[in-house]
Amino acid sequence: MRKQDVSRREFIKQSAGVAGFLAVLASPMATVLARDKASAGMPQEPADKKKRAWCMVIDLKKCDGCVTIGTVPQCTNACILGHYVPKGQQWIEVYEDDLPGGGKYFLPAPCYQCENAPCVNVCPVAATYHDKDGVVLIDHRRCIGCRLCMSACPYHRRFFNWGEPILPPEAAFAEYSPHYPVPAVKGTVIKCMFCSHLLPNGKLPFCVAGCPMKALYMGDLNEDIASNGKDVVQLSKFLSENDAFRYKEELGTKPRVYYLPGHGQTFGRTADDPRPFVPATWPWGGESGFVRPDGIFPWSETK
Repeated sequence: MRKQDVSRREFIKQSAGVAGFLAVLASPMATVLARDKASAGMPQEPADKKKRAWCMVIDLKKCDGCVTIGTVPQCTNACILGHYVPKGQQWIEVYEDDLPGGGKYFLPAPCYQCENAPCVNVCPVAATYHDKDGVVLIDHRRCIGCRLCMSACPYHRRFFNWGEPILPPEAAFAEYSPHYPVPAVKGTVIKCMFCSHLLPNGKLPFCVAGCPMKALYMGDLNEDIASNGKDVVQLSKFLSENDAFRYKEELGTKPRVYYLPGHGQTFGRTADDPRPFVPATWPWGGESGFVRPDGIFPWSETK
């Protein structure tokens, strides 16, 4: 870390209560970052890279919270395993909510990857930003832990590492980048990043690949296609024909996560099904009941 970054960190921490100053500071910082990514220590985008517009589609007709198979929601499970997600954090979290006509449905909630992202707009040091393909990332080498982005996010899909994250030993070997923020860093904000380290290689995000119901699709708005790992659909037609909606769209954030209405009926779940989903657990946090896909439980139970 450069000396000037350290001094800036200390200065802003001392001035954390002056919200107006931080808001004013954000604009010039973003300009500096955009002008000189290399000196800021941020990853460079290849000049000839195809420009994507990544989005996610979640078909709620297929999402039953994994209650019909009696497991933890497998999208959450796959995300935790794939990113060594710190204990207590769910970067894609499944909520149970009421249907207007009665009954319940399940709503998987990742980061909404807003085009007009409040978190990006308020960050005083440009630690959170859009990459070339529109994914909202966090550079933990720049994050000062002010948590303004968390306050600004209307979806509450950001998490703060208050202490040293409880992680498995092998997380120490991961090669950190904003596209794959592993291992997690104390004193910084962290969240879902659409598994943007996998997408350029033609791989689906962990949550999409891990969903046994194939309810999650990864899409590219520019190419007008989406896939759940089983089927490929024309994105615009798929959204139109299935009455797609976006959560809290009225706020003007332009989220890139679309939902297709439903309550898991594709797999026989009724709206009044009383079965709750199984809460998520972490093998490196000491909880019992966590089942890895291969059935192996190799980590010691460290509290």
